[in-house]
Amino acid sequence: METQQYANHRKLDPLFHFVLLWLTLIVLIGAVIYAVRSLIAGEGVSTALLLLGLSVIAAILVMLVRTYALKAQDRAIRAEEQLRHFILTGKPIDPRLSLRQIIALRFAGDQEYPELCHKAAEENMQPDDIKKAIRTWRADHHRL
Repeated sequence: METQQYANHRKLDPLFHFVLLWLTLIVLIGAVIYAVRSLIAGEGVSTALLLLGLSVIAAILVMLVRTYALKAQDRAIRAEEQLRHFILTGKPIDPRLSLRQIIALRFAGDQEYPELCHKAAEENMQPDDIKKAIRTWRADHHRL
């Protein structure tokens, strides 16, 4: 497995990002076109509206599945980083840190983690800036 660092830490799930999302979008567009044509022709309107409704439901489900999975990962990361900070410093993590900042801090190695947490809270660093400030990268190959 390739060593993870700032340049390559983003991860895509090909089946979700390149297949499911695009197929859902194509079906939704097709359903809209079919509904408009049916309304104009005055034929098959109920079938077209049913297809459109199902397509909208599918699109919503696809987005909710992704959102719920990321929220669950975010909660796990926040709990892990709270515990990690307490183990390393004996203190809870600074409450000024946002969830996005904490998620970015998870990549910092144990040696620089407490100092970078303090700096991120004091300077209200953006998550991308936190990642760029990391000297010793701690890989996370499980988040999508």
